Amino acid sequence: QAVRAGVDACRDAKGERLYVVTHSMGGILIRDYLSRHNVPELARIVMLAPPNHGSAVVDNVKDVPGLQWLNGPAFLQLGTDENSLPLQLGPISVDTAVIAGTISINLFLSTFLENPDDGKVSVESARLDGMCAMLTVPVSHPYIMKDETVIIETLLYLQTGRFSEPTAEYFDCQS
Repeated sequence: QAVRAGVDACRDAKGERLYVVTHSMGGILIRDYLSRHNVPELARIVMLAPPNHGSAVVDNVKDVPGLQWLNGPAFLQLGTDENSLPLQLGPISVDTAVIAGTISINLFLSTFLENPDDGKVSVESARLDGMCAMLTVPVSHPYIMKDETVIIETLLYLQTGRFSEPTAEYFDCQS
C-alpha cells in the first residue's frame, strides 16, 4: 500500500520520470511491487542495504521470543528459507544501483552473516540480478541512509547513472 501511494503521488505531481531510493526492506517492497505493476515512468532505483537474497540474521533469530512481535510479520519473510520473499522475486528490469555497507556495530548479528556485512545484511546478499551498479561503503545498516558519502553518491547515480567512487562496480543490466 505504501509503495502504491508513493508511486501514485509522484504520478499526480506530473513528473516525467520517477526515481526511487529505498532502505533495507524497502528494496524488497519495490521489487515486489514491480513484479506485479508496470511503472513506465520509473527511471532509476538506488537501494541502500537491501536484503535481496534474504538475511541469515532472520534465520538465526526468528525463534527468539518477542522478535516476531517487535519486527512484524514481514520479518519472517526476509530470511533465506522457503518463505523468503526476496528469493521468490526475479531479477530487476529497471536501472538499479545497490549501495551496501561493510561496517557492523552489531557484532552479535554479524556472526550470522558472510563478511563483509553491515550488521544485518551481507554485501553478497545485497547483490541483485539485473542491477546496473554496486557500491560498498564503510557504514553500518542503521546509519547508511544518513551517511554524507552515501547521500552524495545516491543523488549522483539518480542524476547520471554513475557513481563518483572508483571502487564502484558496473554490470550489463536489463534497463
